[in-house]
Amino acid sequence: MLTTTFGALADPTRLAIVGRLSRGDATMGELAEPHRITLPAMTKHVGVLVDAGLVTRRKVGRTVVCTIRPEAFTEVEDWLGDLTAYWNSTVDRLEELLRGGGDGT
Repeated sequence: MLTTTFGALADPTRLAIVGRLSRGDATMGELAEPHRITLPAMTKHVGVLVDAGLVTRRKVGRTVVCTIRPEAFTEVEDWLGDLTAYWNSTVDRLEELLRGGGDGT
């Protein structure tokens, strides 16, 4: 699923859509406006995000409203947390070596 998430977010427009939806629900028109793209093009972008499980959409009358699924980002958060822990421990070991406190292994 992580590769699907990153694949969906690899496009700058889709990344911006997720950023916008992180501030609240939006209609397809509201999402399309800052990108100056057609509604059919926005529908395709949102469809990729929906297929990846990052966004939901629902019809309210004749309007389609999109909502972010924050729980879908848990795997990304966990992955980034693991990377952060790794790099923090690596930097800590390097600092210790530079201070002369390590045995060099």
